[in-house]
Amino acid sequence: MAHVLPIANGLRTDHPVPGLPFVDDSHLPLNEGPEAIEAVGRNQGKGMWGRWDKNRAGGGWRAFTTDPLDHTLAWAVRYHPEHGQTVLLVSNGNTSFLHGQWDGEELLFRAGGYWWDGTTWYRPGQIFDPLTGGHERRKARMAVTVTAADLLDKHADPAAARIAAVTGFAPGAPRPDNWHDHLALWARHHQERADARPLEQCVVDLSSPELVASQLLGAPELAELGGISASTLRAYISRGSSEVPLPQATVGNRDQWSRAVAQDWVEARQRSYQGVGEVMSAGDRDSLSPGAAEVRDRFAADFQHTLFDRPDLRKRWALRHRNKESVGEVADTLAWSVGASLDQIVPTRHLGQTVLAAVVHDFTDSIEMFADERAAEGVKWWHLNLMPPVAKTLDWYIRCFPGEAHAVIGEIQSQAHKLWQVPAADTLAALQSALSLDGELTEQQRETYFALLEPHADSD
Repeated sequence: MAHVLPIANGLRTDHPVPGLPFVDDSHLPLNEGPEAIEAVGRNQGKGMWGRWDKNRAGGGWRAFTTDPLDHTLAWAVRYHPEHGQTVLLVSNGNTSFLHGQWDGEELLFRAGGYWWDGTTWYRPGQIFDPLTGGHERRKARMAVTVTAADLLDKHADPAAARIAAVTGFAPGAPRPDNWHDHLALWARHHQERADARPLEQCVVDLSSPELVASQLLGAPELAELGGISASTLRAYISRGSSEVPLPQATVGNRDQWSRAVAQDWVEARQRSYQGVGEVMSAGDRDSLSPGAAEVRDRFAADFQHTLFDRPDLRKRWALRHRNKESVGEVADTLAWSVGASLDQIVPTRHLGQTVLAAVVHDFTDSIEMFADERAAEGVKWWHLNLMPPVAKTLDWYIRCFPGEAHAVIGEIQSQAHKLWQVPAADTLAALQSALSLDGELTEQQRETYFALLEPHADSD
């Protein structure tokens, strides 16, 4: 989960980010559509770029362009036909990622990644959802949308604020303390536009019980909740690790996280590859997974027997026998034990059935893809293709368990003939071709092996 922090609001945004200054965007053709925005920067010079795309979810479009006056900065625009436009000034190196974030239903990001789809506020996405390939949508509890109309009051003084120019704008400058005055000045400019969106529909922020001060955690509490040290958390943050969510607030120069976001982060860590591995290895003296621990224990007993219970090898530990050649002989004996026991490490019978299913699945895709050609000219072996991972696995299976693989390949030939009337020789040719592209068997090894599988010339 990478993070993009905007630098400033564009003056013509409909949804100001709280706390950020406003920068004049009048030199951008916002009213001429996304193609015009893209054209400002695309292929206009070194370090400049622009792009626009339609949005797959919810309609509208998104676009970005390098600023023509300052190539270290860029403008990102998200337009929605119902909810208006967001205009942000960002670092020129961050445009592509923000452009990708806006590809879905996310219209606005606030409070360290809370996002709004036009109706509902959700917490920052952290938990992977395998069905969508993205993050789970977890609603912010009792969230209320805060608009510009809610924040403006008679005490705000537009005269005390100013609209910055992009030339000479310092991204690292302190944020304005009197932001409500700046919001009032923005509102004055906003209402002068002919197509001005009502201030009641200009979203600025959200309010939720999750974001009240009593529900915020500091770095030490976040680290404790995550089961890591505070120094480890600080190291993650200092190097910009995407694992740590953005803070929801900064109080006295100290980052603060919502407890709900922190709990999602802990859950995401537990569901990660590393987290799952730690859970499965908990309790083992070497922090090994159950399967790896079984292999260790089996060979620990075997090596003990080899090294101590066999007098011919035990004597090699005597000083007069302890030399490179003797150690090499012992190492070779131990390595043989591992190689000869490979079938006790890998479930060969189950693996063979898995390889069979994977190969037939890939062959099915090939047959369906070339259905028209097959109807016209008959099945050809070169229309039976394997995906590289399947071909590599079959190649490994042959190299490690050639006898078992021989039986599986026979079953593959049988399945191909029953399902599609593919001749056995054509199936073998397809497999050999796939392994020549993605396998590690030498050409001589492949030819020798597959020669043992070829059907007799007079077979059907």
